[in-house]
Amino acid sequence: MSEVVSARLPKEKVRLVEEIAKEEKVDKSTILERAVEHYTREWKLEKAVELYREGRVTLSRAAEIAEISVWEMIDILAQRKVTLQYSVEDLEEDLKALERE
Repeated sequence: MSEVVSARLPKEKVRLVEEIAKEEKVDKSTILERAVEHYTREWKLEKAVELYREGRVTLSRAAEIAEISVWEMIDILAQRKVTLQYSVEDLEEDLKALERE
């Protein structure tokens, strides 16, 4: 199911979207949908990292927010030099999350 959304973009951005669409052999809507998908994926990841760094969510909850595995979340946190804050309760929750995966 999709919905029509109207947006104002600078002319140079529209030209770039048209150029990409032509090169990729798809319509402009597809390019814009891909851009929104990329942005929302990155936004969720940034939000998850921020909440985890602040101690507001567990590792498994951060992974859930970002829609990635716990192992991927651990790798991302390591890349960003975020210290793992891990308790026995976190381990139990993560093991339960892994069982669901």
